[in-house]
Amino acid sequence: MSTPPFLPLVDPSGSTLLPSLALLGPVLIPATLVQAVLPTLPPQASYYVQAAESSDDLISFLDNGAQKIVVTPSQVEELAGQVPKERLILKIDESEITTYQQLFSQISGIYLISSSAHTAKSLGLSNIDIFIQHPSPNPTELLESIKSSRPSSYVIPTEYLSTSPKTTSSHLSIAEAFLAPIISDRPDGLFPTIVSSSDYSSQPLGLVYSSKESVTEAIATQKGVYQSRKHGLWRKGETSGAVQELLSVKTDCDSDALIFEVVQHGTGFCHVPTQSTCFGNFTGLAKLENTLKSRLSNAPEGSYTKRIFTDEKLLRSKIMEEAEELCDAKTKDEIAFEAADLFYFALAKCISQGVSLKDVEGALNKKSLKVTRRKGDAKSKWEAKINGAGTAKAELPAGAKEGSKPTEPIPESFPEVDQSKIKMRNVKLSTLNKEEQKKLLLRPVLNSLAMIDKVKPIVERVRKEGDAGLKAMTKQFDKADLKSNVLLPPFQTPTEDQLPLDVKKAIDVAYANVKKFHEAQSEKKPLEVETMPGVKCSRFVRPISRVGVYVPGGTAILPSTAIMLGVPAQVAGCKTIVLATPPRPDGSISPEVLYVAKLTGVTCILRAGGAQAVGAMAYGTDEVPKVDKIFGPGNQWVTAAKMLVQNDTDALVAIDMPAGPSEVLVIADHTANPIFVASDLLSQAEHGTDSQVVLVGINLTDKHLEEIENQIDIQAKALPRVAIAREAIKKSVIVLVNNEQQALDFSNEYAPEHLILHLKDSVKAVEKVDNAGSVFVGAFSPESCGDYASGTNHTLPTNGFARQFSGVNTLSFQKHITSQLVSGDGLKVLGPSVVRLAEREGLEAHANAVRVRLAELNK
Repeated sequence: MSTPPFLPLVDPSGSTLLPSLALLGPVLIPATLVQAVLPTLPPQASYYVQAAESSDDLISFLDNGAQKIVVTPSQVEELAGQVPKERLILKIDESEITTYQQLFSQISGIYLISSSAHTAKSLGLSNIDIFIQHPSPNPTELLESIKSSRPSSYVIPTEYLSTSPKTTSSHLSIAEAFLAPIISDRPDGLFPTIVSSSDYSSQPLGLVYSSKESVTEAIATQKGVYQSRKHGLWRKGETSGAVQELLSVKTDCDSDALIFEVVQHGTGFCHVPTQSTCFGNFTGLAKLENTLKSRLSNAPEGSYTKRIFTDEKLLRSKIMEEAEELCDAKTKDEIAFEAADLFYFALAKCISQGVSLKDVEGALNKKSLKVTRRKGDAKSKWEAKINGAGTAKAELPAGAKEGSKPTEPIPESFPEVDQSKIKMRNVKLSTLNKEEQKKLLLRPVLNSLAMIDKVKPIVERVRKEGDAGLKAMTKQFDKADLKSNVLLPPFQTPTEDQLPLDVKKAIDVAYANVKKFHEAQSEKKPLEVETMPGVKCSRFVRPISRVGVYVPGGTAILPSTAIMLGVPAQVAGCKTIVLATPPRPDGSISPEVLYVAKLTGVTCILRAGGAQAVGAMAYGTDEVPKVDKIFGPGNQWVTAAKMLVQNDTDALVAIDMPAGPSEVLVIADHTANPIFVASDLLSQAEHGTDSQVVLVGINLTDKHLEEIENQIDIQAKALPRVAIAREAIKKSVIVLVNNEQQALDFSNEYAPEHLILHLKDSVKAVEKVDNAGSVFVGAFSPESCGDYASGTNHTLPTNGFARQFSGVNTLSFQKHITSQLVSGDGLKVLGPSVVRLAEREGLEAHANAVRVRLAELNK
C-alpha cells in the first residue's frame, strides 16, 4: 500500500478528529498515549506507534495491532532479525542521513525532521518510504508541500488539523490535505469512485463519482456522500433510508480514482431491488453468510436446519465430521468439496453466535500483524490421536449404513470437550498458619488506575462534545447510527411477538415481589426526638431527585437488572430516572427492558453503553439529563468510568458502590444435598472466568465431599458455558473447617456478595452473619431466586466491600435531612453549653450567634 498524503501525529487534543482521520489511513500515536488513544479509535482504524527512547517491549506494540513502529537507530539495531523490515520506520534528523545509511536495508521508511520537501528520489534512495515532519509547520504552505513531495508523506500533529472545509492560517483542512495530490482526467473534474462493502470482503457495490465538495462532506460526516453528474451532491440514503456508514476512503496508485468502503444499511445500494450490487448478487462466502442468516431467522423450530444453530452438540459433531473428511480427502475435487462443507458448518457456528465474516476477517488481519509466533506444532491431544492408531472412524447411529454421514456422534479422534475432571482445590483451615489463612480471603487484584486512564478520553469527549460525541461513540462502539440517543415516554408497548406472554408474566411476578419488599423499606414518618426540654430534633427522608441506572445490554437481555434498579428508584420517588442501556445495531433495545422501563416509571431511556453512557449521565448533555447518582453493574469500562466521575467535583455525582467479579460462598454441613450445593457453586462460576466461588465444608466426611465434587464435575459438563465454569472452578477453593462457628467466622472475614447456608439450622445461623451482600437461607433458597424474583435486590457489594457497604435498596435512592427546632426556653438551657464549646474551639462568631439571642431573651 502506498503511503498516505499525510500522517496525523495524535496529540491529547486530537480525539475529536480521530473518526475523520481514521477514514484516510493510519494515524501515528506516541507510545505514551497508546493506552489512552486506542479505546477511542474506530474499530477499522489502522495505526503506527512512535516509540519512546525508553520503550522496552517494542515488539508488543506490533503484536497488539500496530502496523509499523517509528524507532531510533539504536532500536533498529536491537530489533534486527526479530521484526520484518516492512514494520520499521527510522526517525532521524535530515543531517543524519549519511550517518545511518547502513541501517536503511533493515527498514521500510525514514521519518525526517526537515523544513524541506523531499522524496526518496531527491535523497538518492530507492524502495523506501519517506515521512517528513516540518519543525514549525505553516498550514497554508503545507498543501503545496504535500502535493509536490508525493509519494512522500507529511507528518502533521493533530493540533494543526481541523475538519473545516478550508485551510486557515492556524489549521490545515483534513479534506484539503487528503485531496491535495489527487487529480482528475475528466473534463468535469470528477473522480470515478468504487463503492465497496465492508461487510462482504470489500466486494464492489457500484461505481459513482466524487467531487472535492462531496469528499469533504463525506470525511466530516463519515457518511456516503457522492456527486451526481446531474443533481449536485448525492447523500446516499437521505430519502430512501439506505444510508451508508463510511469506514475508509483511499486513492488508487495513480491518484485519479477513489474507493469508498462502507457499511450499507437499509434496502441496499442498487436501485434494482433483486440485486445486492449494481453488478449482480453476492457470490461465494458472502452469499453463504446471507443464506445462513436467513435460515437462522426463518427455519421452523425443531427442524434440522434450526437445530444446526441451536443444538451445540449437533453442530460440534458436524464440524468435527467435516474436518475429518477434509483431512481424509485426496483429490482436488474431493478437497474442494469437503472444504466447502467445513466452511458451511464453521460459518453456521459463527452466525449462531452473532459472529460475521467481517469479524473473522478482522481476526485474520489482527493475527497477520503479530510478530511473536507460538510454536507451530499441534496440541498434544491431537498429536496423540493422529500418531496413535490412526484416524478412528466415527461410530454410526443404529441403522445407519456404512458410508453415510452420522448426524449426532462425534468421531473418536476429535474429542468434544476437555474431559478432565472439573474440580476445586481443598484446604483444611486448621493446617494453615495465619498468613496462609489471609491469602484465602484475597480476590484478584483489579488494576483500576490503568482502566481509569483508558476511560478518561471517552468520558472527556462526552463532556466536551455533548450529544455529538455521544452519537459518534455509539456508532463506533455499538454500531448504531442514531439521530438521537434519547427515548422519552410514552414508550412503545412490545408486541406479543416481541415479548411472549409467559415472559411478560414472569417479569410481572418479579416486579411485584421486588416492589413489595422495597416499599416495606420506605420510612413513612419522620424521626422526631426531644433531646431536652425545648429542643426538638428530627430526621426526614427525601428522594434523590435525579438518578441514572445502567443496564448492560446490546446482545444480552437483562430485564432483571432493570427491575432491581428501576423499582427502588420508583418506590423512593425519584423525579428523574434515566435508564442507560447499549442499543442494538438497528437502534432498538430489548423489549424486555423496554417493558420494565414502562413498569418502573423511567423518564428517559439513554441508548448508549460503556464509559460514554456514564459520562453522559454524570455531566449531562442537551438531550441527556444530568443525574446526581449512578447505579448499576457493568464491565470494567463502566466500573472505571463510575469511579472516575465520582471523584470529579465538576460532576457532583455519587455512585452506588465499587464493583468486582461476581462471587458466592456456600457453607455446608452433613445435612447438605450435594446436588444443591454443586448447583449453587456453578450458578456463580458460569458468570465469568474471574468469578469467585468458595465452599466452606463443616466436618464433612470424605464420602460426602466426594459426592459434592462429583456433582460439580457432572453438572458443569452439562452447561453450555462449561469452558467458563471450568476456569472459574479451577481457581476456586473448598475450605474444610471443624464446626459451624469456624465456618461463619471465615465467611464474615471473606464478606461474600452471596452467602448460601446449607445447614441443619440455617435460620438460627443467620443471627451470626455480620458481613454479606445477601444471604440465602436453607436448601430451597437458591441464589437464582434473589437474582430474579424473590424480592431482594441483586445489586450487591463484591470484593469484600460487604464489610462496609449494603446492597442496593430503597434508601440507596434517598437521602436523610435533619432539622432542629429550638424554643426560647430551650435555648436558655442549651445555649450556655454551646457558647462554652464554641469558645473552647476558638470560634467566636459561633458563640456570638447564641449570646445575642440569650441577651434578647433575658431583657
